[in-house]
Amino acid sequence: MSSFIALVRTRLADLGERGRRRSSLLRRVPPLHDLLEGAARVGYGARGFVYLSVGAIALLSALDRVGDAVGSRGAAAWLAEQPYGRVWLILLGLGLWAFVVWRILQSVFDADRQGTGRKALLARAGQGLSALFYGILASSVFEFLDEVGANPAAEDVAENQEKAATLLSLPFGDLALTGVGLVILAFGTGNVVRGARSDFGAALACSARLCRRVVPIARAGYIARGVALLPLAVFVILAGLNSSASEVASFGEGLDALERQPGGSWVLAATAVGLMAFGAFAVVEARWRRIRPPHDLID
Repeated sequence: MSSFIALVRTRLADLGERGRRRSSLLRRVPPLHDLLEGAARVGYGARGFVYLSVGAIALLSALDRVGDAVGSRGAAAWLAEQPYGRVWLILLGLGLWAFVVWRILQSVFDADRQGTGRKALLARAGQGLSALFYGILASSVFEFLDEVGANPAAEDVAENQEKAATLLSLPFGDLALTGVGLVILAFGTGNVVRGARSDFGAALACSARLCRRVVPIARAGYIARGVALLPLAVFVILAGLNSSASEVASFGEGLDALERQPGGSWVLAATAVGLMAFGAFAVVEARWRRIRPPHDLID
């Protein structure tokens, strides 16, 4: 693996050097590590925007100002309906793809210098799954360029159920679908645990005073995101146990399930504020997170 990375790095460096010799425009292109850092910061900002939007719409739903809560696809559909919606969608999609690149660098190339211990590998595996999720989301954002006016909540559920039906049609598909639900459950639980235990300020290059202020925001955000994922996990697990794709729901329906519980409007409102806190912390990361592109790519 290391020899392959070294070969890719050498070829890219040679290609870049030849391009700079031939073009004055390319000589103005920033170094690779600056480009990677810029992509990561844009990516964090895009992620922040998504969760701020999802949280805001969920809060309005809890206050009965709009219909149902929506997930990330619903937030993208809402953006598409705003003035210059297509322009914003393109920018959001590109930002999310930038975040996917950064997640891949974290997972595959260990950009955060986490090492190869058990906890580090689990964290890097989670970053790899995050890259997959945001890649799917980025692709769906561009789909809205041709689907403005569609019902995103219904389409999200239908698409998830179609994927579940495809999985159930495979040998041991019910076990596989149950496993997907357990992964979502583990991811949600991991977010709650991380929110309670992690030192979020350690990854930020900001003053001690500012770090102390944003750490509680990060804690609330991660806990809220974890709680918001639990209903979706239950839906998928039950669909696998019952071999019924129709029981699969979406992230937005999971939020609605929270609202149907006793005191649900308060629970949904608190979760919505927490999701907005998660988005706000992502914006903080876009500005102050320590971004260290992998040595294997830039040294």
